[in-house]
Amino acid sequence: MILYNFGIYLYAFIVRIISPFHKKARKMIAGHKQTYKILKQKVDPNAKYIWFHAASLGEFEQGRPIIEEIKRKHPEYKILLTFFSPSGYEIRKDYPLADIVCYLPFDKKRNVKKFLKLIQPSIVIFIKYEFWYNFVNQLYNRSIPIYMVSAIFRPSQVFFKWYGGDMRKLLKKYTSICVQDDRSAELLKGIDVDSVTVCGDTRFDRVIDISRQAKSLPIVESFAKKAMSEGEKIFVAGSSWPKDEDLIIPFFNITTDLKMIIAPHEINEAHLKYIESNLQRPYIRYSKAIPEMMADYDCLIIDCIGILSSVYRYGQVAYVGGGFGVGIHNVLEAAVYNVPVIFGPNFKKFREAQQLIEQGGGYSVSNLEAFRGLMDEFLQYQETLSAAGKHAGDYVLSNSGVVDRVMNVLKL
Repeated sequence: MILYNFGIYLYAFIVRIISPFHKKARKMIAGHKQTYKILKQKVDPNAKYIWFHAASLGEFEQGRPIIEEIKRKHPEYKILLTFFSPSGYEIRKDYPLADIVCYLPFDKKRNVKKFLKLIQPSIVIFIKYEFWYNFVNQLYNRSIPIYMVSAIFRPSQVFFKWYGGDMRKLLKKYTSICVQDDRSAELLKGIDVDSVTVCGDTRFDRVIDISRQAKSLPIVESFAKKAMSEGEKIFVAGSSWPKDEDLIIPFFNITTDLKMIIAPHEINEAHLKYIESNLQRPYIRYSKAIPEMMADYDCLIIDCIGILSSVYRYGQVAYVGGGFGVGIHNVLEAAVYNVPVIFGPNFKKFREAQQLIEQGGGYSVSNLEAFRGLMDEFLQYQETLSAAGKHAGDYVLSNSGVVDRVMNVLKL
């Protein structure tokens, strides 16, 4: 794997070169400098560690239900949690169920040996898309069990190409791979990778847990109660980008029997002002609102992070942004509340969005005309809206129980 190792060294070099000018790269380099220091200070040499690695925040959310279940059923283990991306580490570096949180060093042989010597994990669990050649080989050589959880495979990946022989061998060194769907299992079977179990996607269990622990939001509660008392529907737009807002705001402006809660993906001042400049009905930012004044407004702008998953429960229809860009955000966070979910056209890489459409709980729109037609139907026909919401909720429930299946594979 000469090319692989060269690529790792080149990537690390580029990150260092651009770090003075690139915020994310700068945080990564600073975090890497602390990794071995953190491990030396915090590792208990007498403890048994399960090492979880998540590339970023999304992968962490997929691994989180398993961490919580292990902590509940097997407190004899300690948890090491590593991230590759600053967007995951910076947000979850204080995650209370992890005994140690740090960056994963670059996959260089020297780094790998130093890292494993310090932690000496009992078990390693990689989340979704983590195929670090040197780490996996060193773990395998040390007879340390290696698991992949919530994995999904596509024919376009290197494993299924004529030149992917070394990476195919790598897959066979995993103790077991828990995949999301039958298609992934079939692809792996086709290259003679046999230690595979179809477990599903842990995000289904995660969103169900979140819904059961939804935060109390008095401001949103007051806003929703006033709308409902007047026979109006609540439309929740989550993780929106400007192209999403160019679709939903014009419709909202002319639809008087609809109230809107919008939680943009980016909450910088420029984006918030862009939203406000396009609104033609009374609005207020969440940070400036109090429950007693919510009757005066038709739109509530969520200008903080961490509450969107709880906000969705107040809606009768949800829109999840990102579908006019690189891809949609988490549709399951809304669907779990028996709410139909609308999103843009770039959803093909998202299995849950495709299946949500097939089940009748998800809808893709590509322009304002299509969005308006769908919303008009929901607002005019309550039975259509209720049926779509039920289909969305049923889809989430029917795919739950993933954590139990993964725990059976781990056999702790």
